[in-house]
Amino acid sequence: MKAFLLAAGLGTRLRPLTNHLPKCLVPINGKPLLAYWIELMEKHHITSVLINLHHLSEQVKNFIQNHPSPSITFQLYDEPELLGSGGTLRENKAFVGTEKDFFILYADNLTNMNLTAFMAYHQQKKQPFSMALNRVENPQRCGIAELNEKGMISAFVEKPQNPVSNLANAGVYIAKPEILDLIPNTRTADIGYDLLPHLVGKMAGWETKDYLRDVGTIENLNRAEQEWTLINQA
Repeated sequence: MKAFLLAAGLGTRLRPLTNHLPKCLVPINGKPLLAYWIELMEKHHITSVLINLHHLSEQVKNFIQNHPSPSITFQLYDEPELLGSGGTLRENKAFVGTEKDFFILYADNLTNMNLTAFMAYHQQKKQPFSMALNRVENPQRCGIAELNEKGMISAFVEKPQNPVSNLANAGVYIAKPEILDLIPNTRTADIGYDLLPHLVGKMAGWETKDYLRDVGTIENLNRAEQEWTLINQA
């Protein structure tokens, strides 16, 4: 099983931590976020991972080199200029090749999501794309989905002013290679704005009750440290 792990962002909302540290190596309870992702991917039998890099990329390369995984092969893709989440996928179509399904993951989330259960759901739905969803407190800040009675996403709006629900894009997807051809051939492309609108009615939605926290701000990073400690004490 293959996965894209999107990790090239500048982490501007985490400054000053990210002035000298890439976002994916920011520590949570003393352990880099990337280490949590590697453990999760190992647990759910992902064996080949492409990580895109930009800000302080040498640190990520050194981390991967000094912490080899017993079951995952890594491909590191440098982006001298950021391509956007969609642009990274488009430029690396060869990575997934003829793979039946693959994961798309955002490295700035902390989660214990059951990726195996999500994959089983995706394969049951037989759609080209599936999005993990979770309930959020502030839907205006997220991409919000409407689910129909068949578990299909019937509408999706990025950061709506008047959200119709609090079912938010969790930033974990499963896709078939064919969806990569829908990404526009522009200098930068974003999954939320440039790909997902084309998939409404063709993507399944899977609501997860597992823990997930976007740690892209100092406030959320502090919350994640406290929450993760409680989860692991339970």
